[in-house]
Amino acid sequence: MTEVVEVLVSGGKATAGPPLGPALGPLGINLKAVVDEINRKTAEFNGMQVPVIITVDEKKNFTIDVGIPPTTALVMKEVGIEKGSPEPNIQIVGDLPLEAAVRIARMKFDDMLSYDLKSAVKEVVGTCVTVGVTVEGLKPKEMLQAIDNGVYDSVLAE
Repeated sequence: MTEVVEVLVSGGKATAGPPLGPALGPLGINLKAVVDEINRKTAEFNGMQVPVIITVDEKKNFTIDVGIPPTTALVMKEVGIEKGSPEPNIQIVGDLPLEAAVRIARMKFDDMLSYDLKSAVKEVVGTCVTVGVTVEGLKPKEMLQAIDNGVYDSVLAE
């Protein structure tokens, strides 16, 4: 019978301890091989929480599917901050370039509810509100208004 284990691991820093060890130990597979493979596949997301799905078949073979970190984590990495603002609407902790917002939107597009790049970028900009990050020097709500008014249509053309 095929077993599926879904966990959140720190990118590039998975260990045989919780949550992996207790979930995979009873399945009788080589835990070190799984951890090494996860660390190799998540190295580019160093320090971010990354969703990982491990599928183990009857013959103890495993496959690892790595998801994309949450939008908040991607925004914080692009801006270069460890934590979001303690007072998001008052204290600004960084500025996200619009190109980075577009890059994040393309990365996360399949997981978003958006049908086009413009609305996907607006979702990323909306995330900036809760993190306390401006976009191109504008407050996120001002940026959303500018996007709606077509100011950045040339950048957001698919």
